[in-house]
Order: sequence, then C-alpha cells, then structure tokens
Amino acid sequence: MRLNSKGQVTIPADLREKCGLRPGDEVDVIEEDGVLRIVRREGYGTRGQRVARRMRGSAAGGMSTDEIMELLRGE
Repeated sequence: MRLNSKGQVTIPADLREKCGLRPGDEVDVIEEDGVLRIVRREGYGTRGQRVARRMRGSAAGGMSTDEIMELLRGE
C-alpha cells in the first residue's frame, strides 16, 4: 500500500471482505509500540443497526398501525 498526499491508504478488498468491513463502517487507527492498527470502532453496531438508528423517528406520522396495514394490504 502507498500513503497518498492526504495521508490515506486503501485497504485491499480481500482484507476488507475477510474482516467484514463495508463502505461507511467506522474504524479507528491505534498506535501501539510504534505499530499502527486499524480496528472497527467499538459499539458502532452492524450496518443494519446503523441504518435503523439513522431512520428512527424520520417517518411522517399521522397514521395508525391499522391504517398502515390496511394501506399495505390494499383493503
């Protein structure tokens, strides 16, 4: 890997896949005894959990659960 002028590196695709890293995942760079480690940010959750957290409270309200079910079922 090569460090670019902005201090960025690209993690090879096979390593991202092996470690389960996806676009948008949060990572930390930790220095230990002169060695840099890239680690997944603690407590950040899975991709689905992050999506749910972003969407929570964003729906336009006004409909009851029964009304929504009726709309979805086409009744």
